[in-house]
Amino acid sequence: MNWYEKLNQYFPVEEMKSKEHMETLLKERGDIYHKDEGEHHVLMYAELDDFIFIDYLFVAKTARGQGLGHKLIAKLKELGKPILLEVEPVDEDVLDTGKRLKFYQREGFQHAKAIGYRRKSLATNEVNPMEILYWSPDDATEEKIYEAMKKTYLLIHTYKDKEFYGKKYQDVQDVLSINDRDDSKDIFEDLN
Repeated sequence: MNWYEKLNQYFPVEEMKSKEHMETLLKERGDIYHKDEGEHHVLMYAELDDFIFIDYLFVAKTARGQGLGHKLIAKLKELGKPILLEVEPVDEDVLDTGKRLKFYQREGFQHAKAIGYRRKSLATNEVNPMEILYWSPDDATEEKIYEAMKKTYLLIHTYKDKEFYGKKYQDVQDVLSINDRDDSKDIFEDLN
């Protein structure tokens, strides 16, 4: 099974980029977009000057619990930049959603409670809410994480979107929001 098939079988359709989109990012944006692939994992990520965005992290079921995910995250942490990613909210019917959050919590990631993310999927035409998680070696503010997510959305998620999907994704200001209040529920609370 090739790298794209592994990702496509694991991630929901509303979160998946097309294979053409990802291959084009690797070819045309290879200065920032990378693939780390092994027998039991696929890691797709963007490294910019001031942050890293994990687009997809897949570890095969047969290799889970052996420290592979930790090693991949540790390798990114060695770069000394904030690391951010999107994760779907916990769904009691999908066991991996809770396990995924526990993994990132063990790895020291925080929940960006002030950042909202609601993108309409071009595959399903439904709004897909996501949570933003981040790890920072220098205690980055949520405002900094928000700006990095906006940059990710523009450089990665919507790169040539009309060419690949026949229509454009929503404008960044319609997808990402930030509020100054920190009264949002922390998604990690339900895990403990």
